[in-house]
Amino acid sequence: MFTFETYIYSNMKRTLISILLAGLWLTLNAQRTVYGFTVPAADGSAVSMKQFKGKVLLIVNTATHCGFTPQYEELQALHEEFAARGLVILDFPCNQFGGQAPGTIAEIHSFCTGNYGIQFQQFDKIDVNGNQALPLYTYLKRKQGFHGFGSSQMGEMMHKMLLRKDADYAKKSDVKWNFTKFLVDRKGRVVQRFEPTDNGQLLRRAIEALLK
Repeated sequence: MFTFETYIYSNMKRTLISILLAGLWLTLNAQRTVYGFTVPAADGSAVSMKQFKGKVLLIVNTATHCGFTPQYEELQALHEEFAARGLVILDFPCNQFGGQAPGTIAEIHSFCTGNYGIQFQQFDKIDVNGNQALPLYTYLKRKQGFHGFGSSQMGEMMHKMLLRKDADYAKKSDVKWNFTKFLVDRKGRVVQRFEPTDNGQLLRRAIEALLK
């Protein structure tokens, strides 16, 4: 029997379903870009990725005691050359690879400014893999998986090192080491991934192409 209570319940159910579907649509829509995420600033406050709309982003996990640490110098050079044209470098120190980013974020920042004169934005220490991974990084890895270390001598060394630890490492999208870089276009789309062994000139040309 159709009653007033049935009518009310039916309408409430339809309204709830509509709200849930709308929320799902908004979530999926936000995840088409990096703008739906927040990241932790060096002081612990939350930073919305929306503030970087319209910029070309280079997102990189870094370490201060790594063989690739001199890449800070290359990153600073990119900042100086392209910041005025719309490049923003987002630096996330990470201690997950060989414990090579020890110390507090204040100590890390002091090291980076004192040794490499970095001027681009440095965020709080994060995890990029595992259960505690920053959600932004989970998204980046889903959009751009691992495609190998290349054929350079360093690339071969990295491949052999990780292969000894995990025979299937190359099939996984996880960040493999410090100074992995994700390139994001002006519309917030993750368009390319660069491993720490990749040629710096390839990265530079890719950035320049997005800034045109």
